Amino acid sequence: MIDKPDNITVLNTLTATLIDSVEGYRDAAQHTESGRFQEMFRQMANDRSTCVEDLRAEVRRLGGEAEDDQSTMGALHQRWLDLKAAITGRDDKAIINEVERGEDYLKAKFEKALDDGDLDGDSRSAVERAFQSVREGHDKVSALKHGMEAAS
Repeated sequence: MIDKPDNITVLNTLTATLIDSVEGYRDAAQHTESGRFQEMFRQMANDRSTCVEDLRAEVRRLGGEAEDDQSTMGALHQRWLDLKAAITGRDDKAIINEVERGEDYLKAKFEKALDDGDLDGDSRSAVERAFQSVREGHDKVSALKHGMEAAS
């Protein structure tokens, strides 16, 4: 088991990655052509925002300062997507592909944190609750992507 500062570090890293996810979903909702996808992405952003707040609450419970900004890699990735979109334009299939790529990354981060087995009980429970949202979002976007590919 790791100590409180290490728990806080893991929680804040996951929080920053979730903030990236919230911003990614908001961006996807803004740029998709489909009203159905817009609503789905907004809902997923709201769900992830709840997860962010839950992890922040756990960090504060441990006496730490909760992360309040997206990760540097997430910010750089977002700028890359903006540049790519300016050059190639955005269509729903491209947006879904990018969202799924982000979901794969996020799911792997959470799996690693949980598989390491180092989080203590309450912190682990908070991460497991957030991971439920991550897994559901990942599976939904993956199914959507594969459905779009099959329809092509």
